[in-house]
Amino acid sequence: MAVKAYVLIEAQVGKTKEVVEAIRKLERVVSVDVVAGPYDGIAVVEGKTLNDIGDLIATKVHAVAGISRTVTCLVV
Repeated sequence: MAVKAYVLIEAQVGKTKEVVEAIRKLERVVSVDVVAGPYDGIAVVEGKTLNDIGDLIATKVHAVAGISRTVTCLVV
């Protein structure tokens, strides 16, 4: 069974579109949407293990230029 998580994304001012487009291209990203509210985007990601999710966030998502902060919510 796959591990699934929601990644709540805060982007730098004026960078939301670029951040969402970059995240959309990453492997294991199921979907990503621009949202209104305290976060600028929400991505749904999946991996085979919890470590897959952690690696994706730490090495790929955090490397995207224009991201200020992320919060990862694991599906239980």
